[in-house]
Amino acid sequence: MSTPQQKVAIVTGASQGIGAALVEGYRKLGYAVVATSRTIAPADDADVLAVRGDIADPATAERVVTAALERFGRIDTVVNNAGVFVAKPFADYTAEDYATVTGINTAGFFHLTQRALPHLLAQGGGHVVSVTTSLVDAADSRVPSVLASLTKGGLQSATKSLAIEYATRGVRVNAVSPGTIKTPMHAEETHDFLAALHPVGRMGEVGDIVDAVLFLEQAPFVTGEILHVDGGMSAGH
Repeated sequence: MSTPQQKVAIVTGASQGIGAALVEGYRKLGYAVVATSRTIAPADDADVLAVRGDIADPATAERVVTAALERFGRIDTVVNNAGVFVAKPFADYTAEDYATVTGINTAGFFHLTQRALPHLLAQGGGHVVSVTTSLVDAADSRVPSVLASLTKGGLQSATKSLAIEYATRGVRVNAVSPGTIKTPMHAEETHDFLAALHPVGRMGEVGDIVDAVLFLEQAPFVTGEILHVDGGMSAGH
């Protein structure tokens, strides 16, 4: 069971893939974890609290923060992992696409981070880390991605701005910018195409992103960093 000294992380998009692995990673660091997604199941671990909800809804952010404080009494880290990617030519995006992508990628980050920050400050500091995409830095005509660039690119800029705003108050703010990672969202028949997008010729693994997030978690002199874990994608083609 948790103790008053045990640190607490919130992880969004935590039901599968990178998010589920991040929950395990933070538990191995000794953190209690509040894990949230729309479909998350109750956890067997007493130090993992599952909160079901749509992160695009401000009410979900409120419930997640309240649940963290009621169960564990503090918040030290927020991992904005939840995200959605819709690859379409720009002119083909619908109003529904726009609402979905901006709701999860941007509004979800905004509402949860804003509500959690006062509680990080109450602990004397903490960490906010977001998961973006290297397509923000290296657009690729084979993968049209304007909505990803609009939303995840916004997160990267916000990461730097927040890092500077809170630099003297003990809150570090970073981001991990992945290439394409092998998760359930990518059908196996697409893997060869997706592997070829990376200069190293392969997709990344979930563990690559977990390792990057946990590195940032334990790097007290690193803030405002966009850490590319993308097989060289952002460096060029």
